[in-house]
Amino acid sequence: MSQLSRLIAELSPTGVDHRPLGSVGEFVRGGGLQKSDLQGSGHPAIHYGQIHTTYGVWTTTTKSFVAPDMAARLRRAKPGDVVLATTSEDDAAVGKATAWLGEMEAAVSGDAFIFRHGMDPKFVSYFLASTSFQVQKRPFITGAKVRRLSGADLGKIVVPVPPLEVQREIVRILDNFTELEAELEAELEARRVQYAHLRDELLIRGSTSFEPLGTVGSFVRGRRFTKNDRVDEHGIGSIHYGEIYTHYGVSAAEAKTSVRPELRPQLRFAGKGDVVFAAVGETVEDVGKAVAWLGDEPVAVHDDCFTFRHTLNPKYVSYWSQTSAFHDAKAQYVARAKVKRLSGENLAKIPIALRPLDDQERIVETLDAFDALLNDLSIGLPAELAARRRQYEYYRDKLLTFEEAK
Repeated sequence: MSQLSRLIAELSPTGVDHRPLGSVGEFVRGGGLQKSDLQGSGHPAIHYGQIHTTYGVWTTTTKSFVAPDMAARLRRAKPGDVVLATTSEDDAAVGKATAWLGEMEAAVSGDAFIFRHGMDPKFVSYFLASTSFQVQKRPFITGAKVRRLSGADLGKIVVPVPPLEVQREIVRILDNFTELEAELEAELEARRVQYAHLRDELLIRGSTSFEPLGTVGSFVRGRRFTKNDRVDEHGIGSIHYGEIYTHYGVSAAEAKTSVRPELRPQLRFAGKGDVVFAAVGETVEDVGKAVAWLGDEPVAVHDDCFTFRHTLNPKYVSYWSQTSAFHDAKAQYVARAKVKRLSGENLAKIPIALRPLDDQERIVETLDAFDALLNDLSIGLPAELAARRRQYEYYRDKLLTFEEAK
């Protein structure tokens, strides 16, 4: 019998209490903290967006900080509280949480709730990542473009409440799984660094002929469509600028989303072999990310993108947009407002190394092989990591499932 089984048999012989979250703690809304208030030092601060992008199940440090005098006026998470992001663009992410385990209080932004409770904070955070929580929260999600959860509705979701000793043993087991996953992620990241070096070596080193992109092709801005224009069936394949960051890799032959067919006369399209550049991003590093369109049918392009029409190997162009040379060149042209932007005129000024087509194809073939080793979920480390995550999710849900006390 395992240590966990012994603890459950000894401490919960007749089952485990299941209670609404609102009866085991309270939800306190954050607020008053804007993204523009964040800085590189000062008092710890958690912005709701960072829960989606930066934090895992728990954290002892914050990515950002706020001025101490401002922190004193804000709502703050105490060590042991759990912070939940209560808005998102998709149902799966809304309610994502991190347990705050730092040594001092952390200021919390709006669109987040602080859950103050008497349970093991990691146990709560693991539960908030579980399938049980995902299923229970669905009826309470509101909003169209932005999906939301209220504190009152979060309080209705039922959580198993085993004795603290049981909670801590489950946390110990899940932490071990998380550590193994982190080791694989670290190895994969190390290989990405090596790959970036190889990519630069192949694409930049030894190149003697460089020309501005505008001399070997032309940039055409897309046309506006919104998320409300999306349809699930019988629509026109489309690329939204945000999807270039979240969904697409070096190339794509199928569109992730479609828009209403009656919009066709007012749209602009990328054809097979064109390269689509995202012209808007949150950071200078991000903006300008590109995807080569290899689909047989034209694809509608959002107005925060530019379609690059050219005679080069399309994947060669897309790989070039990932190089240090491209990033260094574009940095001088990015408009640095709250949202970072690149114009078509400035994209056209960025140089690219020109080579014969057969050399371009040889380089693409080599980079494709390395890209697959880093990103293809069917082979190598990505496959091992995906399998580990499936195993972890299975055992997490199993460990968090208890017979209810009679």
